[in-house]
Amino acid sequence: MHLQQDGVVLLHGIARTSRSFRKLQRAIEASGFATLNLGYDSRRKSLEALAEDIHPQIGRFADGVEGSIHFVGHSMGGLLTRVYLAKYRPDRLGRVVMLGTPNGGSEIADRLRGFALYRAYFGPAGQQLTTTRDPATETLLPAVGYPVGIIAGNRSIDPISSAFLLPQPNDGRVSVANTRLDGMVDHVVVAASHPWLLQNASAIDQTITFLLHGRFGRGASTDRGHEKGPGNTGAF
Repeated sequence: MHLQQDGVVLLHGIARTSRSFRKLQRAIEASGFATLNLGYDSRRKSLEALAEDIHPQIGRFADGVEGSIHFVGHSMGGLLTRVYLAKYRPDRLGRVVMLGTPNGGSEIADRLRGFALYRAYFGPAGQQLTTTRDPATETLLPAVGYPVGIIAGNRSIDPISSAFLLPQPNDGRVSVANTRLDGMVDHVVVAASHPWLLQNASAIDQTITFLLHGRFGRGASTDRGHEKGPGNTGAF
């Protein structure tokens, strides 16, 4: 049976799980979309290998939905979306929303990539999050040819990295400037930290607004929402 509605693929960030998307997933479904909230081995494989891993499930999901297929990616999930769409763009591709995605890389990854602990924890994909990318990684991330809306945060619960490792403003993991992407349709900044963008009420409202209309709303609140200490502040 085919679902007579649009579908949204949700891709979490590195060192996170699909559970991080549950609140946003419920809100997207309440707005009339079908969803596919994918978990994947973010710490064990490169971006290109991860794109291959997720392709069968996305293909089956797209086959069962009659409407457009949209993507929402948090942090590295936005980069994985770009890699995936460069190779496996659905025929009925809709819109893409990225939350806190290091499109220009993360200066924190620059500082830590040489440390064995960082390499062991974040794996091959963690080496692809830097601001300077090797030619192979650049090839994986070509210019976008689809409507992209980007949500950045400008609050941090990690004062050390925010003050000393990242340009201001930032969300504690990614600078607002490095979330931007050539060819994007729209960009908005909300008062949220990197791990809690998916819980922030304004970010949730803006995500749904872009999925529905292709633009962010300008009257939405940017209150801090659910700025509490997350269980995992080390994720991108």
